[in-house]
Amino acid sequence: MKGSSVFPLASRHLGAGLATLTLVLTAACSGAGDADPAGAGGDDGEPVAVDISPEDGAEDIKPNLPITVDAGDATITNVDVEQTGGEVPDEGEQGDEDATGMTGTLNEEENVWLSDWTLFPGADVTVTATVQNENGEDSEAVSKFSTLPATDGQRLELESNFPTSGDTVGVGMPVIVNFDLPVQNKKQVENAIEVTSEEGMEGAFNWFGDQMAVFRPKDYWEPNQEITVDLRLAGVEASEGVYGTRNHQMNFEVGREMISTIEDSEHTMVVERDGEEIKEFPISNGDASKEVYTTTSGVHLTMEKYDHLVMDSATVGIPKGHPDYYKLDVDYAVRISNSGEFTHSAPWNNRLGESNESHGCTNMAPSDAKWFYEESLMGDPVIINGTDRELEVDNGWGFFQRSWEEWLEHSETGEAHKTDGKGTPGSVHAETDE
Repeated sequence: MKGSSVFPLASRHLGAGLATLTLVLTAACSGAGDADPAGAGGDDGEPVAVDISPEDGAEDIKPNLPITVDAGDATITNVDVEQTGGEVPDEGEQGDEDATGMTGTLNEEENVWLSDWTLFPGADVTVTATVQNENGEDSEAVSKFSTLPATDGQRLELESNFPTSGDTVGVGMPVIVNFDLPVQNKKQVENAIEVTSEEGMEGAFNWFGDQMAVFRPKDYWEPNQEITVDLRLAGVEASEGVYGTRNHQMNFEVGREMISTIEDSEHTMVVERDGEEIKEFPISNGDASKEVYTTTSGVHLTMEKYDHLVMDSATVGIPKGHPDYYKLDVDYAVRISNSGEFTHSAPWNNRLGESNESHGCTNMAPSDAKWFYEESLMGDPVIINGTDRELEVDNGWGFFQRSWEEWLEHSETGEAHKTDGKGTPGSVHAETDE
């Protein structure tokens, strides 16, 4: 399959290539028998020399090395990259997006082109460069080579992701990518994942362990817009000798803005939608008799919801037989952390709006809990103020617990990722000293 390149006139990922191939070209626009035997050099007879790397005939090229085209004094007008065989998917196999397309970036002089992304492992690659001399004559140069295949046990795969295509989410929703193998070259993997939003803004990735990458915007997403996530993982070297084998795309929608704020001391939840207060509920938080029964303060995000849920304290470290053990059947449960915190219906609690009586969850009246359950989207912010137990950044989706400055410091690239569709902060290719 082929991908025709686009040419933004700004240098983006220029770096070192492999040994090059120099071709002397004839003018492709000439009629039969009219080609200049000395090459497409015009009146002075000088041939057009084009260097393409990897060189023609090369085998087992690392798929994360760049393709470069250097046209010398000529102008590059198009570069086409065709990949077949190996891990390259059949047409349509990976969805409607062009899963094998390769874009590249020209320098300001328009005579050097560098591929933006990595190549599929085990692929047969044909690079066709079209150049134009000073007399306006077009010529083509071609390089054919093959890339190193991925081997069993060293194939990076996408294990899961949140959200998934087709989801409608809240304004705080992160992009969570879980891999099946540890990632050591985190910078290259970050740069292989491009997040594009209709309303361009800044965001960045942080890693939680070696297998989970999380993207969050600087502030909440602007509501009512489409988000696209292109995971161009094929050919990225995640760790030594471990290559991604497939590209993926996620498309989801950010819905209305709904932010709920719980004041622990006032025992209330206030719900705002698109900047206007629409509900106020009496609630009851954790009684704080011990830390595990203290509701966490901070910016929570709704994660999942159940119309009916059995809440067993054994799941949060209080086993059956312990004096504090409990097992409750609850309705309209909305998870806001991984430490057992939900909002849910609590018809047995007659102190709503008056005192904190729970094991750490936010108790609500049945009708209020039902409303919140029905109206919640995954990724809605729930801000809890006033307790002496802080939500940890890795407890559920507590990612907004880090300030933007701290979040950016934890990014492997150290730069903001702008979601305007103009690329990622850095290169996906092998380091130039390799």
